[in-house]
Amino acid sequence: MEFAEQLVKTISDFVWNNILLFVLCGTGIYFTIRLRFVQVRKFGEGMRRLFSGFSLHGKKAGREGMSSFQALTTAIAAQVGTGNITGCATALASGGPGAIFWMWVSAFFGMATIYSEAILAQKFCTVKDGHVTGGPIYYIRAAFRGKFGRILAAFFSVALILALGFMGNMVQSNSIGDAFYNAFGIPPLAVGVVVALIAGFIFIGGVQRIASVTEKLVPVMAVFYIVGCLIALALRYDAVPGAFRQIFVLAFEPQAIAGGVAGVTVREAMRYGVARGLFSNEAGMGSTPHAHAMARVDKPEDQGVIAMIGVFIDTFVVLTLTALVIITSGLIPSGESGTTLAQSAFDGVFGSFGGAFIAVCMFFFAFSTIIGWYFFGEINVKALFGAKAVRVYAVIVVLFVMLGSTLKVDLVWNLSDLFNGLMVLPNLAGLLALSGLVARISRGRKDAEEASGSERRQ
Repeated sequence: MEFAEQLVKTISDFVWNNILLFVLCGTGIYFTIRLRFVQVRKFGEGMRRLFSGFSLHGKKAGREGMSSFQALTTAIAAQVGTGNITGCATALASGGPGAIFWMWVSAFFGMATIYSEAILAQKFCTVKDGHVTGGPIYYIRAAFRGKFGRILAAFFSVALILALGFMGNMVQSNSIGDAFYNAFGIPPLAVGVVVALIAGFIFIGGVQRIASVTEKLVPVMAVFYIVGCLIALALRYDAVPGAFRQIFVLAFEPQAIAGGVAGVTVREAMRYGVARGLFSNEAGMGSTPHAHAMARVDKPEDQGVIAMIGVFIDTFVVLTLTALVIITSGLIPSGESGTTLAQSAFDGVFGSFGGAFIAVCMFFFAFSTIIGWYFFGEINVKALFGAKAVRVYAVIVVLFVMLGSTLKVDLVWNLSDLFNGLMVLPNLAGLLALSGLVARISRGRKDAEEASGSERRQ
């Protein structure tokens, strides 16, 4: 196990430190410039669409897809997961408070990337087996015609199924099991079995049940967690300014403030900030376009602007609140990491209830992500192997959810990081190849509108 963990970590570190750290940020910067800072110009429009479409009882998702709000909540279900608690704590323990600054930077540019992903998902959505579907596998094929495009798209799909459906969902169940063991002493395997059974019930219901669950679960869980964080910060209000100071100063001078993480460099702060930021908001990863492709909207850019709000909520709201609670606790140098560090930080405010609070939030965050990631994997399983393979895929995911609850967290996170990296590359290749189309659609060019639209292609 130790050899496997070290091998996976070495490969993952190479991919992230030497390739993805620059490619992801570079792509976000490129789209930000080409789309004239769309995340700033159209932020207000995105917020208006979010609140105008808000509903806990939207129309039933079916053959014609989902409502725009259902698509957003399905995307946020995948985005707001353990990365916002465990991932944030891991980044702080390994990269120091400065890692949060780099999370913000990557998320800001990532808003332009995810806007582009949503536009292309809408542009190339299609109808398969009588149902609307879409995602990077379809726009990668459109970007690269012929055998190369099919191979690249298939590689993306396989990487996504492994990264999210299997390894990613192991991370989610691992964090739930760890949190419940720390808070209540419940064996992780028992928690994993319960989570797997509930998830399996939702999987059986298909897209209708998934959309119905996420539109209700996501708003409630987000508000519950945000209120808890705000109460914790209100009780430590005098430490909040110092926490922001640490985030900005330690992003460039990791050892400038006493009590930081020993040996942390700027590169490490960037690496953990960008990596955990991506794992949290998924901008550029190619996952959330599967949900945005199914939204019923008038124009592709309508879903693009609301997709940006998903990244904003995930990183600038939920993840930032987690980071502030942990930093103000002063526990980063303690040597704790992951879920344990997050629970200890909340224990300092809420007493023994802190661990229970995190355990409950972890359950809902991670469970919603399991649903979203399963759904994204299902779309790619159908595209590669047909509808008959979905049942086999569902059974494997349920087994991985149970297995993941008992595995060592470091190995699970490193495997997830590695497979996330592998699926990012073909997705970004497709995005960049079609960047001209994204720009034309964004600017409302008549030829782009005629070429795009949100019609469902057979």
